[in-house]
Amino acid sequence: MIVPRTRLLLWISLIVLPFAAVGATVPGAAEISAVFIGGLGAVVLVDAFLSRGQLTGLRIQLPDVVRWQKDRPGVLEVRIHNDSLAARLLRIGFAFPREIVPETEDRTALLPANAALSRLEWPVTPNRRGQYFLEHAYLEAVSPFGFWAVRATQPARAELRVYPNLFEERKNVAALFLRRGQLGVHAQRMAGQGRDFEKLREYVPGDSYDEIHWKASAKRGRPVTKVFQIERTQEVYVIVDASRLTARELILKDSRTTALERFVTAALILGLAAEQQGDQFGLITFSDRVLSFVRAKSGQAHYDACRDRLYTLHPQSVTPDFDELCSFIRLRLRKRALLIFLTALDDPMLAESFARASQLISRQHLILVDMLQPIGANPLFSDEAVANVDDLYRRLGGHLQWNSLRELENVLRRRGVRLAQLDPEKLAAQLITQHAEVKRRQLL
Repeated sequence: MIVPRTRLLLWISLIVLPFAAVGATVPGAAEISAVFIGGLGAVVLVDAFLSRGQLTGLRIQLPDVVRWQKDRPGVLEVRIHNDSLAARLLRIGFAFPREIVPETEDRTALLPANAALSRLEWPVTPNRRGQYFLEHAYLEAVSPFGFWAVRATQPARAELRVYPNLFEERKNVAALFLRRGQLGVHAQRMAGQGRDFEKLREYVPGDSYDEIHWKASAKRGRPVTKVFQIERTQEVYVIVDASRLTARELILKDSRTTALERFVTAALILGLAAEQQGDQFGLITFSDRVLSFVRAKSGQAHYDACRDRLYTLHPQSVTPDFDELCSFIRLRLRKRALLIFLTALDDPMLAESFARASQLISRQHLILVDMLQPIGANPLFSDEAVANVDDLYRRLGGHLQWNSLRELENVLRRRGVRLAQLDPEKLAAQLITQHAEVKRRQLL
């Protein structure tokens, strides 16, 4: 497709319009006007004919997969193949998704002569995580005389992956990642008893009857005691809720986000912490059904697989099905593991459903339920800033919600499930602290 450029319109205004007016008003000037107008028309037609080959031999190539982080500047590398090896001035544009903001809507590139390949870096800033695609590239070149712009559309496919921004979160929890034990010898008491068998030894007065190896004692004719070592490698599963309540907006100090966004970021940070502590990290996402399941492993490739499951996770307008989720966990996870639920239980119906369904897995696994602390859910007399009756009723509503969550916490505790209300600003750090406490006390 060709379209007129400003130069063509300018020449028409300088030649066609004046000479047409002169030819129509001045006697004997019609022939001269027709020559000038016809000459310009001939040049414009020849220029249009020659412009057909301006985009011939040009191909746009994009990377198959581009990885960026939310709210951090990135670069899209564009490769331009020029098979004709001729110098060209090329204008390029892409239909970026609205979640990805380019520095400029289009770019102009001067392709040098005798260069079969040219590279162009396109700065962009993604403002929402997720998976996006580019399908086409839009090209424009100038005709030899500059009267026409030749435009064409070429297929240029690229998968754009925008991951959560972990840079700020890792700075906030940097102190928790320090390996201080490598700088010297530090004695740290480990509470609890290990589960991994280490060796047999002679019986010592005071050993428990549960620790005696009866078969070995019968063979040797004297008591023999089993010795266990502290279990270092454990399985940790983060179970992320992507149902309707996780779509609620949160107002942080310097940004607005959603509960699910905080859950996704905290889960990835906890995965790094578990890897550092020598544990195996797994992932389950759910809404009204189980959306994804990644069995607990370790290593960079496994962490990338978990990240790929999370970066496309978005809230769904459905109610979570805890019964199906717990049945799935009961069938799939045979080994005892630490299960960290990131969900919202401030809805009484959902709280009752979770309390009932958790009985199916609470005896086999160690369950921690973490939810974001609801705004205003505090005891009635904890805040003195009550100025009128409306404030009083607002505090009363918060007190009823706080009391309901406290009762739920007591119910779950009796069933071996721990419920905690965490600060949205410090969610990742608090999750790491919880995991470290479980490791220290050997609760698993």
